[in-house]
Amino acid sequence: MNKLEHNNYNQLVATIGRLLQAGKQKAFQKVNTILVETYWNIGKQIIEFEQAGEERAEYGSELLKNMSKDLKANFGKGFSRSNLQNMRLLYQKFPIFQSVSGKLSWSHYAELLSVSDELAFSFYYKQTEIENWSVRELKRQIQSSLFERLALSKDKKQVLDLAEKGQLIQTTKDIIKDPYVFEFLQLEQKDQWLEKDLEDALVNKLGQFLLELGKGFAFIGKQYKITLDNNHFFVDLVFYHRILKCFVLIDLKKGKVSHQDIGQMNMYLNYFTSEENTDSDNPPIGIVLGADKNDILVEYATAGITNQLFVSKYELYLPNKEVLKEEMHKLLNTNKD
Repeated sequence: MNKLEHNNYNQLVATIGRLLQAGKQKAFQKVNTILVETYWNIGKQIIEFEQAGEERAEYGSELLKNMSKDLKANFGKGFSRSNLQNMRLLYQKFPIFQSVSGKLSWSHYAELLSVSDELAFSFYYKQTEIENWSVRELKRQIQSSLFERLALSKDKKQVLDLAEKGQLIQTTKDIIKDPYVFEFLQLEQKDQWLEKDLEDALVNKLGQFLLELGKGFAFIGKQYKITLDNNHFFVDLVFYHRILKCFVLIDLKKGKVSHQDIGQMNMYLNYFTSEENTDSDNPPIGIVLGADKNDILVEYATAGITNQLFVSKYELYLPNKEVLKEEMHKLLNTNKD
């Protein structure tokens, strides 16, 4: 086989490989759609049976338990009481099957159906579609109370829009969180680690860090060098946001954010605007991330700054979900139309 034939043969093998992969993906999606539809129909049958009459409604408390036992005996695994309950819930959430997304697997739905709050359920459902989250990623976002964290920076109308449409990236503020949650680093809040340890840990777990940052972030590098008047400065982390078309600079602080930290970030932003931006780039965004911050200090330190500069906290543990839920519902109740 000469060189040309060898190259053509390699291209043929590569093409067949792509076709096989695409075929497997289509087959998986088809099987998943059939499985979800089947489970939806089972849920429909359960609901209709329960609603058939008063006697059967009373029997409902034992229905799933007995049904699980009988179905497992006849058809094997997959019919636990909790799985049957999820089928029942799927039909309740989506009484019209055409409204069920074919992009999500049954495992996605099983995770989503664990969310009892209607607004939160709607948000995670929509956001999973938008960002194509894996089941593992969806589970992490639910555990980290992403919806509640985003909702607390909004008014009632914005919260309802967030639940209905998901998090749409349209303005700079849409990519900012407060707090950010880095529980995946498994760093304890002790004196043994340094800011560099936090930076290295975030880069080492870049996939999980990007998930927490949100859609559109592309990693450029760490310790990005800036030289001014023969002095060297280093931006901890630099990203580019594909949707907003701008650089995003992140500086990490182990303790409380100071006004000097804010001033330094402002300098970095001015440098990027003058030296790094091209004609197609929008103004850069700066985020100073600290373990703590004083809101009044931040207000005075950022007053008059024309750059897009934000100060947020980070936490190294999952937030208290119940506290966040309570705060969110308090916000909704105090912002009545």
